[in-house]
Amino acid sequence: MTYGPRDLADPRLYRDGEPERLWARMRAAGPVQWIDRRDREPFWAVLGHAAAVAVLRDPARFSSAGGMRLDDNPAAVRSSANRMLIVTDPPRHAQLRRVMNAAFTPRMVARLRDTMRATVRFVLDEALERETCDLVRVAARLPVSVICDLLGVPPKDWDFMLDRTMTAFGHGNRGADPAAMAQAHTDILFYYAELVERRRREPGEDVVTALVNGRVDGEPLTDEEIYLNCDGLVSGGNETSRHATVGGVRALMAHPDEWARMAGGAVPMDTAVPEILRFTSPAMHVARVATTDLEIEGIRIRAGQRVAVWLAAANRDPRTFDRPDVLDAGRSPNRHLALAPGEHYCLGAALAEMELTVMFEELCDRVRLPEPAGPAVRLHSNLIWGYESMPVRLRARRARVAAPAPLSGPARAGEPG
Repeated sequence: MTYGPRDLADPRLYRDGEPERLWARMRAAGPVQWIDRRDREPFWAVLGHAAAVAVLRDPARFSSAGGMRLDDNPAAVRSSANRMLIVTDPPRHAQLRRVMNAAFTPRMVARLRDTMRATVRFVLDEALERETCDLVRVAARLPVSVICDLLGVPPKDWDFMLDRTMTAFGHGNRGADPAAMAQAHTDILFYYAELVERRRREPGEDVVTALVNGRVDGEPLTDEEIYLNCDGLVSGGNETSRHATVGGVRALMAHPDEWARMAGGAVPMDTAVPEILRFTSPAMHVARVATTDLEIEGIRIRAGQRVAVWLAAANRDPRTFDRPDVLDAGRSPNRHLALAPGEHYCLGAALAEMELTVMFEELCDRVRLPEPAGPAVRLHSNLIWGYESMPVRLRARRARVAAPAPLSGPARAGEPG
């Protein structure tokens, strides 16, 4: 099936089609194009790298308060605008970000790194015992454990959060039950309420404690504002490293020489990981609303019009990247936009890169090049360029030493229940 510009936001393209070909055709016609949809709000699609950077780095003329993705629920956007970090504009955005950043102490970052290493070793041991596994489920364990640790969720509740978040934020999962998704999200919100009250009584070194004690415009955050920002961290933090891991492994199975370079130490992980992020681009687009009449690349955009930066397409722009459709683990420099640089640069960007570094270090050290064990199934989504499932066969590269379970190790010793 051939897709045209009108189909850019059609979720079926990303499940069943070849979006890279459509991006290339559209970019060749111009880096900024008007997408007029029959049944949805039209928008300007930004597909070129330079134009994307111009939008992302200009929050004064491109507002986030109207929602950060296409087809958002307008009522939900209005209720969270200027209260939730990702849909808040300067100057309030900087104050809210400062509150959340206060939790990222050196001791917390070191603790999170320990959590990552223990979690990856544990889930890989489990996967190697089974030999065949769904890599999506394996990869999901790492970001959930890190986000839970970051928020201050006790280890005994991490499996609960894994189950609830996989259900509530299963963007594009085939056959997803809307009622089950809503119930899972309700369960998570009730959990936030309990956690906030606990942190008021028993402060910790975590983001919830920072939000409970933080002030914006001289006022403490409301409980609802705290819940909204916890939700933003959970929904955003679960997607990037999970789908970059799965997409990265799939790409490396198709490029075994690149796997050999990584496993043999020929390229450092701090070079390979940015390339995996560029190539997989899990967050497909971010949306903005023009606050004034303006021009980009000679295209006139009017105030109030929606603008969607297609990060995945910009990351394949041949004017910026040599051989953009090839995974090159040694690519340097690498000005990828997978984490949306600018005022709204992903709060957990450093954590996502750390998670991927730990994940691929352990994979390359302990596992032979994975093998497909069934067809990969893409998500039905125009927001997340990822996978519903990807069966793989894992074989140990060397004799294994059982890793301790990450939920009871020293990373969270002394955590009150």
